[in-house]
Amino acid sequence: MAELSLLADSAGSIPTTSVIARKGKIDPALFIGSGKANELKRVMEEQDAELAIFNHPLSPTQQRNLERHLGRHVMDRTGLILDIFSQRAQSHIGKTQVELAQVRYRMSRLVRAWSHLERQRGGIGVRGGPGETQMELDRRMLATKAKRLESELEKLQRQQRTQRRARQRKDIFSVSLVGYTNAGKSTLFNALTKAGTYAADQLFATLDTTSRKVHLEGIGTIVVSDTVGFIRDLPHQLVEAFRATLDETIHADLILHVIDACSPVAREQKAEVEAVLEEIGAENIPRIEVMNKIDQMPQTFHRGAVLERDNQGFPSQVYLSAKTGLGLDLLRTALAECSQMTDRIRVEHNRAKKQLAPDEFLEPLPERPETSEFNPISNRSYFSNDA
Repeated sequence: MAELSLLADSAGSIPTTSVIARKGKIDPALFIGSGKANELKRVMEEQDAELAIFNHPLSPTQQRNLERHLGRHVMDRTGLILDIFSQRAQSHIGKTQVELAQVRYRMSRLVRAWSHLERQRGGIGVRGGPGETQMELDRRMLATKAKRLESELEKLQRQQRTQRRARQRKDIFSVSLVGYTNAGKSTLFNALTKAGTYAADQLFATLDTTSRKVHLEGIGTIVVSDTVGFIRDLPHQLVEAFRATLDETIHADLILHVIDACSPVAREQKAEVEAVLEEIGAENIPRIEVMNKIDQMPQTFHRGAVLERDNQGFPSQVYLSAKTGLGLDLLRTALAECSQMTDRIRVEHNRAKKQLAPDEFLEPLPERPETSEFNPISNRSYFSNDA
């Protein structure tokens, strides 16, 4: 409920009170049952509240019945997050992704949206009433708009892939920042890159992916990307629509998982981020956990900035404060080590590829890599008996 209050505040609303219902059988008409609905109506009248926000997804019928019963606007968790995203998107690709998610959400809201017109019959030979006609028209318009947005988003994704291939040709080490919303990703991004991007103590302060170059002493230049934050029960429409943004994470050489070390639910937030990473196919990318905000609890993190390693000596966790800069030197050390290890992996991969026998290239490849280096014997001649 504290997170829901922060979401409402981020959307521009002023939370007044919260009503908690004991989990039981879901009422198909009102979601919370008539008794709790009457209590909610009384509380809203006393607080002079204009909007009721539910921390769960509501069906179109439940939302419409609740608005009729309460005499107030009703919004569910998915609609609230979509509203925040529509306010925060700045870039063209970000606005396109949000608009596509909103269109898909509205398409799901069309179920029985025009049922009040179903009893009105048409003329001779017309079986359906105006209700059916209007709902079909709305669905067709939204489907056409969704198709146009998907096509536009695909063009933007092709541009991103071109930029990504250019970085791969130069063997530039890429790092992606991920984490629960408000964990301090943008603050850490600014501290590493001096980019000056917007950072605030609010949920979903930034949505658009921003990439900047970072120079590491003795290593050279790497690219660090700041991505959208994750949250519990992230709507599926957003995960699908934000594929273009999340592509930077999928194709990164290393993931920095930023965790709010002071959060009482840090473990649950970490699990939510890992679940989304698995959903988008990024669970096998090497990662380092960045335990941020240790300056806010010095009595707990009395050791200060620490770089921890796993059994193989690989950097696994860095305790730091992005706001004060404490521990940033340890993070740069970890990035330099990971960059060197990744370069060795690339060299070994290229050497093994060159040593393959010609016949081995006739075996079916499971997936074509997205790099310009992939060129399996381009001048090989084929004869009819090769088929």
